Amino acid sequence: MRSINLVEIEQLIWQASKSKRKRAILRLHQHEEPVQRMVNAVLPGTYVPPHKHEDPDKVELFSILKGQVAVLRFNQIGEIDSVLPLDENGPIKIVEIPPRTYHSIVALKPSALLEIIQGPYVAETHKQRAVWAPPEDSPKARDYLIYMNSIVDNWQAKQS
Repeated sequence: MRSINLVEIEQLIWQASKSKRKRAILRLHQHEEPVQRMVNAVLPGTYVPPHKHEDPDKVELFSILKGQVAVLRFNQIGEIDSVLPLDENGPIKIVEIPPRTYHSIVALKPSALLEIIQGPYVAETHKQRAVWAPPEDSPKARDYLIYMNSIVDNWQAKQS
């Protein structure tokens, strides 16, 4: 049996703080396994480009372990149509994303998420990036992250 404790989660978040991408992964599976399981550490300022899992279709699940993130769902033309907060102290702990659903994550605090997604991992088919959003290495990625953060900020203001 494998367990992950709070010290390991804190270490992973620290590793993310040293990463240019402001992310770190603790992989719990082997690449060829039919179910991928990992702990993702994400920090505010990381840009996860909107994407979907299609052909092959994959269901993706996130569960908050520490911190606070917003999971964004986009329609086919790139409009954000749903914001789901995952907060270690909040009521929503898990979000399941169906196949063919554009989504992204915005880190609101240094966070760790358990991610489970169907495998095996094949880089060429794992996810399809949204053509209406800049790739991670684009000079426009920072502006798009600012846009996503503004949507989350507006959504949070409406909830208050």
